[in-house]
Amino acid sequence: MKKGVLLVNLGSPDSTNPKDVKKYLDEFLMDPRVIDVPKWARTLLVRGIILNTRPKKSAEAYSKIWWEEGSPLIVISERLQKKIQQKINVPVSLAMRYGSMTLKKGLDELVEQGVEEILLIPLYPQFAMATTETIEVKVEELRKEFYPELEISSLPPFYNNPDYIEVLSRSISESLEKTQYEHLLFSYHGVPERHIRKSDITKSHCKIDGQCCITPSEAHQYCYRHQCKETTRLVAQKLQLKEGTYSTSFQSRLGFDPWLQPYTDRTIERFGKKGIKNMAIVTPAFVSDCLETLEEIAMEGEEIFHETGGEQFTTIPCLNDRDDFAQLLTNWIEAWRIKDLKTAIA
Repeated sequence: MKKGVLLVNLGSPDSTNPKDVKKYLDEFLMDPRVIDVPKWARTLLVRGIILNTRPKKSAEAYSKIWWEEGSPLIVISERLQKKIQQKINVPVSLAMRYGSMTLKKGLDELVEQGVEEILLIPLYPQFAMATTETIEVKVEELRKEFYPELEISSLPPFYNNPDYIEVLSRSISESLEKTQYEHLLFSYHGVPERHIRKSDITKSHCKIDGQCCITPSEAHQYCYRHQCKETTRLVAQKLQLKEGTYSTSFQSRLGFDPWLQPYTDRTIERFGKKGIKNMAIVTPAFVSDCLETLEEIAMEGEEIFHETGGEQFTTIPCLNDRDDFAQLLTNWIEAWRIKDLKTAIA
């Protein structure tokens, strides 16, 4: 049975034109696992309110980070794909959950090469409804409709995998060697608190009370908050960071419902007002730099820090297409190709 790999990342507008951005945002925000309210309410919110104002502002933000080659996230993902393909003898395709590089195109590309069994790799270290789950659900819908004979398995979240922690820690250490920092902030993409409770398979463990994330439970298998905090803990342990010199926060929020806290922008502001002059920030919820890391964190975050008295603001890049990260993914793919998925990232 011929095997193949499908790497999947978030996606991007085709350009910085507000019309392209609006089309992209419509697909993204209308996903019921991104804004998980009844369809009529989601339609009213997204198409009745957000898309009347947000595209222009978002287009301006994309313009600030757009590369000559195109979307940074797309370009970086393509570089990563090529590095992996050069190292392994199975077809490796790339797709995006949203935008023109559709999951359907990625699957078609593999099927046309005779692939009968696919390893799906959502490029997110932690599980979340709005990232890993929406990719897996959409791929399964496509499989049932177009490729009923196709076998598809998904690489599980790798937030606590020792080899991943090693690569992530190394990348952070390399950046920190170049700066004198007082505090390292681990900033993760934010999600509504209700997403955590919805993903709780025990229906009772996740209380978001400061204790549930450190209390052993099968709920942690799908708890984004726990997985983010565990990523921070493991990296801090690996780098031997002193207590009080690092912390965790969550960036980006939409609407008025409670989202995971503390919020990154308010945390940066608090550090500046507190008298911290040099801080570093890393965004381990992403493996590829994107609008959120390049504009919201690197630009807006730095502006907040400077406005509140801070001086040196160091943004640590995502893993992107680092050679060691490409090799790590290659190792997992090769283990899956030769053995099985259970041992791939053991």
